[in-house]
Amino acid sequence: MTTAQRAATESRELLEKLVSVPSVTGDERACAEQLKGYFERHGREAYVDEVGNLRAPADDGVLLTSHIDTVPGDIPVRVEEMPHVDVRWGGDEPPEGIEGTGTVDVLWGRGSVDAKGPLAAMAVAAVRTGASFAGVVGEEVDSRGGRHLVEDRPAPDAVINGEPSGWEGITLGYRGLLAGTYVATSESGHSSRPDANAIQEGIAWWNRVEEEFGHDEWVPVFERVTPKPVSFEGGMTDDGLSVETTIDVQLRVPPEFTTDEVREIADGHLELGTVNWDDRVEPVMQSPRTPVARAFRAAIRGRGGDPRLLRKTGTSDMNVYAQHWDCPMVTYGPGNSDLDHAPNEHLGLAEYDETVAILEDVTERLLEE
Repeated sequence: MTTAQRAATESRELLEKLVSVPSVTGDERACAEQLKGYFERHGREAYVDEVGNLRAPADDGVLLTSHIDTVPGDIPVRVEEMPHVDVRWGGDEPPEGIEGTGTVDVLWGRGSVDAKGPLAAMAVAAVRTGASFAGVVGEEVDSRGGRHLVEDRPAPDAVINGEPSGWEGITLGYRGLLAGTYVATSESGHSSRPDANAIQEGIAWWNRVEEEFGHDEWVPVFERVTPKPVSFEGGMTDDGLSVETTIDVQLRVPPEFTTDEVREIADGHLELGTVNWDDRVEPVMQSPRTPVARAFRAAIRGRGGDPRLLRKTGTSDMNVYAQHWDCPMVTYGPGNSDLDHAPNEHLGLAEYDETVAILEDVTERLLEE
C-alpha cells in the first residue's frame, strides 16, 4: 500500500469511527474524545473545553470547524457498494444527461452527512496542513459550542465551516432565525359569546404576521421571511376563570433584514398578548470574491469540477461566526443536504475523498498567502 493509499484509508476510518459513536446534542463527549485521539496520534495538541468543544489550536491563518452533534435517529452504520452510479455523485443518481459508471462505496449512519462527513474532512485537512481546528457542540439546538468559541478566542484570518454542500458546492449565505413564544390570557366565558378569546387572538396575530411576510412564488425562498408555528397550546385554566394560549414560532430571516427589524414588524401586529423572543441568529451573506471563495473555486476546477455558489434557507454556525468575526468565510463539506436528518442518511465515500483533497488544497493556498 502506498503512502497516499494509507492516508486515504486512515481518513475513511476516522469518518466511520465518528459516525459509529452516537453524539446526539448534549451527549457529544465520546465523539469529541475520538477526535482528540486522532489529533494526538498525529502529534497535535488537542483538548476538550469547558462546554465540550474539541479544540486543536495551530496556524490561525485558517480555522477549520464543524459540529459534532447530530439529531436523534438510529441508522445502522455500514458501508455498502452501490452499483451503476458515477463515484462523484456521492452514491446518488448522476445529473440528467450524465451516464452513471462503475460502483461507489456508501457509508450509512446518523450524522454521515450532517455533519460528521464534513467534520472528519476538516479534521484530516487540519492534520495534513497544520491549520487550526474546532469541533463544536450544540449546533442542532442553540449553537452553544460556536457561541462559546467566538467569546473564547480571537478571530482567525479565515474560517471554513463544515456542512454538507456537495463536493462542487460552496455555501456563501444562510438565512437568520428569530424564535419566540406568544402568550395571551383572556377572561373565560360561554363559547357562544362573540368576543374573541386568547386562542382566537393568538391565531389572528399569527395570521397577520403570515400575511405581512407573504410573497409571490417567484421570490426565491432565500430572500423571504418565512414564518412557521412549531407548537400550539390553548384552553381553559385549571380554575376555570381564564383562557390561555401559547404559540412557539420561528421566522427565518433573509439578509435584507435584521432580526430586530423582523421582531418589530411581528410585534406591531399584536393586539392581545406578548411574545418572548428568546433566540436570535443574524443572517449572513459572504462575497464570492473573498480569498476563501476564490481558493475553493480554483481547487474545485483543478479537480475537474464546476463550482456552484450556494445560499441556504436554514442557519448554521457560520451565522454565529460572521456576526462576531470580521474575516472571510465559507461553508463546505461532502454530502447531499437533502439527506440531513433523513432516515436514509448516507454519504458516498468517493465524494468524501474529493472534499478532503479540496480542503487540503484550499487550506494550503490560504496559509501560503
